[in-house]
Amino acid sequence: MKSVVSERGQITIPKQIRDRLGLKQGLEIEFEARDGLLIGRKVAREDSVAAVTGIIERRDVDSELSKTRGPGWREELDADSR
Repeated sequence: MKSVVSERGQITIPKQIRDRLGLKQGLEIEFEARDGLLIGRKVAREDSVAAVTGIIERRDVDSELSKTRGPGWREELDADSR
């Protein structure tokens, strides 16, 4: 398959290749020139869990539970504490 480089240096990746590789709009591709070849790779997105780790401050669980339970809560009536 062939593609033509535009005046602005852009190329269109043929639809058959985009579909086969799952290339969607907005996906970043990293290019490399090696041994006379143009090589394109999908840029790996960082793991979604790793991306948000550390954003929310750590809190003391017992303190948060006390706030949620309120002043009328009694531990001896909690089924989980038996």
